[in-house]
Amino acid sequence: MFRFRQFTIRQDRCAMKVGTDGVLLGAWAPVGHNPISVLDVGAGTGLIALMLAQRSNAEQIDALEIDEDAYEQCVENFEESPWGDRLFCYHAGLDEFMEEPEDDYDLIVSNPPFYTESYTSGNEQRDRARFAASLPFEDLVEAASVLLSDEGVFAVIIPYKEEEKFIALAGEEGLYPFYITRVKGTPAAEIKRSLVAFTRTKQEIKADELVIETARHQYTPEFTALTQYFYLKM
Repeated sequence: MFRFRQFTIRQDRCAMKVGTDGVLLGAWAPVGHNPISVLDVGAGTGLIALMLAQRSNAEQIDALEIDEDAYEQCVENFEESPWGDRLFCYHAGLDEFMEEPEDDYDLIVSNPPFYTESYTSGNEQRDRARFAASLPFEDLVEAASVLLSDEGVFAVIIPYKEEEKFIALAGEEGLYPFYITRVKGTPAAEIKRSLVAFTRTKQEIKADELVIETARHQYTPEFTALTQYFYLKM
């Protein structure tokens, strides 16, 4: 169990536990355009959807999870949160969900599986949750282009080494980056992750860098400012 300031995550049945990537995306994803409807693709525990419920006034926050155990746990986490009436989880794959889209969304977020190596850990559930074969970037970008409202934002966290490829794929679907934050663990470390937000409109890209800590458990002011409304000890 992982306790945040305003909600609790149960994760004993989820292959992918609460991690820094999910927290970063949940805290960082742009909500300044006041989204009314939100979609979290590959919800896992429901962490990102819950963070967005805390951060926004969105009336409808949908989550999509293909793994049955994770889906059931996500539903449980939603129901036990203060925002149960705004949160709904679908037990479906992206391809099924796309067949009959009922709505478009003002904000679509995803912390997609991104191990592209043909490697397995021996844990089928974890592999499915983690490996790109279960949610190829091409499919995610195509879905976002179909499901995103005209003024909507699509936000992801991906490996830095995949940033250029992902932006090119998004461009083919008429989605263009306007804000990029590149994340490194320490000041001396290499950039590991890219947080990227897209819209349908080409515009000047704002880019910055986020360092998580200066030493073990010595968090930078920037990381603290981003996550302090969620982590209990921040």
